[in-house]
Amino acid sequence: VQLQASGGGLVQVGDSLRLSCAASGRAFSSYALGWFRQALGKEREFLAAVGRSAEITRYADSVKGRFTISRDNAKNTVYLQMNSLKAEDTAVYYCAADRAFEDIVRVTPGYWGQGTLVTVSS
Repeated sequence: VQLQASGGGLVQVGDSLRLSCAASGRAFSSYALGWFRQALGKEREFLAAVGRSAEITRYADSVKGRFTISRDNAKNTVYLQMNSLKAEDTAVYYCAADRAFEDIVRVTPGYWGQGTLVTVSS
């Protein structure tokens, strides 16, 4: 599966932004999906994961209550709705896919998309 993230940009503290990640290839609905980010000089961190049929989601504590992951299997797309953005949310955001949900959570997915930069200005 190939993944293409989009939707990043420059926003202000408190704003909202929605990232999208479109997938090509077969059997999109057989993959768990996730979002991650990597700030300058830091390790890539897990943000959110969604199961194959969106029956399960999981979030990092740092974004719980502010970010929402969702998927549309008909459109082969996964989204990350980000609300109440903070300056510390500035990072390159990545989407990823794996057949195993736990591999998403462990930051060891089999497939990565390219990143999209989110800059939150104060």
